[in-house]
Amino acid sequence: MSVDTQPKAAVPAQRSHQQPSDQRELKRRERRFRHRDKWWGYALIAPAGLGLAVFYLWPVVQTLYYSFTEWGPFGGTTWIGAANYQTLVGDPEFWQSLGNTAVYTGLVLLGIPVSMVIAVLLNVKGLRGTGIYRTLYFLPVVTMPAAVAVVWRWLYNGDAGILNHALSTIGIDGTAWVSDPGTIRFAVAVVGVWMTVGYNMILLLAGLQSIPGDYYEAAALDGAGRVRQFLSVTLPLLSPTLFFTTVLSVIQSLQVFDLVYLMLGANTQNALQNPAYGEGQTVVMLFFQKAFFDNQRGYGAAIVCVLFVLIMALTAVQFRLQKKWVHYA
Repeated sequence: MSVDTQPKAAVPAQRSHQQPSDQRELKRRERRFRHRDKWWGYALIAPAGLGLAVFYLWPVVQTLYYSFTEWGPFGGTTWIGAANYQTLVGDPEFWQSLGNTAVYTGLVLLGIPVSMVIAVLLNVKGLRGTGIYRTLYFLPVVTMPAAVAVVWRWLYNGDAGILNHALSTIGIDGTAWVSDPGTIRFAVAVVGVWMTVGYNMILLLAGLQSIPGDYYEAAALDGAGRVRQFLSVTLPLLSPTLFFTTVLSVIQSLQVFDLVYLMLGANTQNALQNPAYGEGQTVVMLFFQKAFFDNQRGYGAAIVCVLFVLIMALTAVQFRLQKKWVHYA
């Protein structure tokens, strides 16, 4: 009996001795695989990261540095500290362009309710030709701003424009819309709304189609009509999409350049001769004029740095306020 039981007692001891070593080997392999996968991941994102660093991050750093310098007539920079920013604070042209940009942004934001109404109408079940309507509304989005500016300048022409011709048929004398200081802001804002309403409509339409129909059925059983369903069901569940479109619209409107620039004149010299240039000039147009027309590139860099901080601040405020009115299902 003693001979038979002695080998049996040694087997469990041998297994218990082998199990920790096997576990350590498995852990070493897992660490080796994780380490290898990590470097593969870095290698895959390296091209995109390098492009981001070279074409986006480095220009931002350069622009920030140049905002503290002054450029010579033949190149070269001289460190002048915060002198550009001090000049910027006392520059009435900057504050006027900032006010023009703010007015344009506010007017373009009025296009979001228009986009929402169109999206709601196109979301009606059984409506024919929705694909055609979506295409027609989206066409301005994919049209080049230069082409849009040329067409609308012709429509706004004070002498032979279609708009003034249509107004004359009902006894109203039109004006030179893009040369009148009193109408330039609204004229450009109408074009801005026309260009963005299609994109916002597509986003809002996607948000509407993602709302489950059960909510509307439950609201109808409770006696809610179409208006009450829209206010109590559609708007709260559509608020994330509305928040997204609002953030995008603000950022894009604050950076508007090509549309306003081309509507005021084909180049900087022609634009400066436009009587409405002061009331239509945006912040990015002021940067372009100072940096590339007046050769004040350090001052122009300070302008875009202030605009960058302003955009970041407004975006942060929007994200802060969205907690009070955006509802995530």
